[in-house]
Amino acid sequence: MPSVLQYLGQGAFYALAAAFTGYLSLYPTYQQVPADKAQVKLSFAHGAHRVEACRRLTPKEIAALPPKERRPNTCSRERTEIFVELFVNGELLYSESLQPTGLSRDGPARTYRKFLVPAGNHTIKARLRDSTRDSGFDYETERRVELAPLQNLAVDFKADRGGFVFR
Repeated sequence: MPSVLQYLGQGAFYALAAAFTGYLSLYPTYQQVPADKAQVKLSFAHGAHRVEACRRLTPKEIAALPPKERRPNTCSRERTEIFVELFVNGELLYSESLQPTGLSRDGPARTYRKFLVPAGNHTIKARLRDSTRDSGFDYETERRVELAPLQNLAVDFKADRGGFVFR
């Protein structure tokens, strides 16, 4: 049978462990973003245009298909790559060619990047090409923003909203 001294020793040990855990939860302090910086996050998932446009089947081609697979059009599943660029105050921060996901390359291309910038006024320009064209961009958005210290600015892409969205 345990004695009173053993219970007191066990209580003292638990109190010491709790105090040590409490200390480590407060110190050392950690700050992910420096106090004089702001963070710009570029994050989106977007399905680009198809590599080949849909083609209308001839009546002969439709008749050659099994009855359950007959359809008026045939479309390639594969999507084009997406080319995206992000500039802050005219300086290129990110330039990438994003490949579509999926075994048949028919899923959306995705990116998630974080950039630290000094707090203050900035001109942010985002450009994206999601078509089969060789040069130029299909979407381009430029915004003047004021970033406070420790602020997070999310740059998202929504084709149905006309392009890049800054939040």
